[in-house]
Amino acid sequence: MKKILLAIAALLALASCKNTKALLPNVSGKAGEIIVVIEKADWEGNLGTKVRDLLACDCPWLAQKEPLYSLVNVAPGGFGDLFKVHRNIVYFALSSQLDSAGVAYRHDVWAAPQCLVQISAHNADEAANLLTENGKTIVSFIEQAERDRVIRNSIRYEEREIAPKVAEVFGGSPHFPMGYKLKKITDDFGWIADEKQYTIQGILIYKYPATGAADELSLENIIAKRNEYLKNNVPGMFENTWMTTGEYMPPTIEFFRYRGREFAQVRGLWEVENDYMGGPFVSQSFYSADGSSVIVTEAFVYAPKYDKRQYLRQVESILFSWEWAK
Repeated sequence: MKKILLAIAALLALASCKNTKALLPNVSGKAGEIIVVIEKADWEGNLGTKVRDLLACDCPWLAQKEPLYSLVNVAPGGFGDLFKVHRNIVYFALSSQLDSAGVAYRHDVWAAPQCLVQISAHNADEAANLLTENGKTIVSFIEQAERDRVIRNSIRYEEREIAPKVAEVFGGSPHFPMGYKLKKITDDFGWIADEKQYTIQGILIYKYPATGAADELSLENIIAKRNEYLKNNVPGMFENTWMTTGEYMPPTIEFFRYRGREFAQVRGLWEVENDYMGGPFVSQSFYSADGSSVIVTEAFVYAPKYDKRQYLRQVESILFSWEWAK
């Protein structure tokens, strides 16, 4: 174990050099997958249970049960080159000879763009406590890495004619990757989607005058405006049908600050009034650059034949690529 820890330390030091970063291979593995490097006995014991409770719990924003991440256990002795280039790695370094215990967060150690969470502890019980104490940060770190990969690809393989048209109306725009098409644009509403035979990943953008009321970005007001704009702009497949907010799972709201932009984020389920279509959505409500309007960007998924976790992650990440027009 001591040799393994020394090897990891040496590799981490080497990976920190700027000259080596350009030489790193591309990451492998599926999106939403994490390699958990831990001894089999610990994986099957209390520590493994803690890992699964944190990283493989049910996604809180989906109607059907899907794990937050798909986990693959690898023993430290089997952690070779094949696994070192995986996109997401959680490595448990357990040794009674450690100088100190803690959690380290690193990027691009053996591949790029990679994220590594290393939990160093003297024993499994101490590692379990570290996991509990740092659980929210660990999940956020991995989530951000997954999001950044989508944003990077959205910019690299962008449908470049869409963002300027959106920015002309809203003063800014996300970056839309290849496959997305502009379905509708008015003076206060935009609809962009990647529509395939059995899946739809859509983004809706709309704005309305800001009133300055203290509860303007409350959950109740955001949902009321959502239902109003969707009824007027997103019809269903049949007459007298339109998109609205589902009531099966009550929407939730959180407030974020991300790269200088503050917004209220709402998660819930959408459905089609007088029809049977539906799926998950996430929206971000924030003020325009001059404060005169509330802008809402929303991502939704329709994939009745498939699990929806990754489809929603992909389209949700596009919302985080928002940039104000220069």
